[in-house]
Amino acid sequence: MDIGFIGLGVMGAPMATHLAHAGHRLTLLDANASVTRDVAASLGHGAVAATTPREVAVRSEVIVTMLPNGQVVQQVALGEDGLVQGLRRGAILLDTSSCEPWLTERTGKALGERGAAMVDAPVSGAAWGAQEAKLVFMVGGADEDVARIRPLLDVMGRAVFHLGGLGSGHAMKCINNCITAVTLANTAEGLVAGKRYGLDPKVMVDVLNESTGGSWITQTHFNQRVFNRAFNDPFKLELISRTWASRWSSLAKRPPLRRSGASASSCGAWPTTPPAPAPASASWCAGSRSSPAPSSRPAPSPAIAEESRCRRGSTYLVSSPN
Repeated sequence: MDIGFIGLGVMGAPMATHLAHAGHRLTLLDANASVTRDVAASLGHGAVAATTPREVAVRSEVIVTMLPNGQVVQQVALGEDGLVQGLRRGAILLDTSSCEPWLTERTGKALGERGAAMVDAPVSGAAWGAQEAKLVFMVGGADEDVARIRPLLDVMGRAVFHLGGLGSGHAMKCINNCITAVTLANTAEGLVAGKRYGLDPKVMVDVLNESTGGSWITQTHFNQRVFNRAFNDPFKLELISRTWASRWSSLAKRPPLRRSGASASSCGAWPTTPPAPAPASASWCAGSRSSPAPSSRPAPSPAIAEESRCRRGSTYLVSSPN
């Protein structure tokens, strides 16, 4: 299959690699032209380095995007020299980015007017999941469109969940990330409280992992990233506070539940004026996100404020066990 892939950062490059190794012909594009050339050269298999989204569209049956947010996806899809300028009739945009659902619906509608389709399939699994082809895909789109791109998802991941019409995947990703953020903050509060009482945070995490308070966070983060002072999670606090809080707020205001395969127009409308998405960075590939100036955010709780020794931008809020 002729596949375009736009966004060759820490997630996109390994995902594109799996598709190339499966025998697909790739046309590649990244905001950083040297990255585009380097990835194309490393893949071989006839991979082509493109210079514009339009060029990618002209050469592709399916275009995969892995970009920072929905505004950037819109820019790539509908902007000047964008995908819409070169789309084949019947082409599909497969957006694996983490985006605002309402923007996804608008982008999909615009593409539909040009005879193309869109499927949203954000992922869970982080960089290691992309590298090992063990991503989990949360999918939204019409049944027939999802069926067409399903073999590609199977190449890049280990699980695929079709949640409903277009935008459903991004809604699920928003919910998943918000729950993860709340779990992280609440677990950090508990460890701080326990340390004040004289408990060893390492032992506390061991207890949680054998008890009902355990979670993916306790299994993969505190021992591996916090207690050793690595603070190396790429999902930073700035991204949580700047992006996911606003998405959750608007998501909660949408009235009806979406039925599987339902069109955007048959479901309730998003709020008339959703929160403005994050500004599109000139470097729009996933993994090349430039950090904006610090924005205002709610003050942490007294316990976190007193105990925190986290580095700037890190999600981690608890002190070491010693």
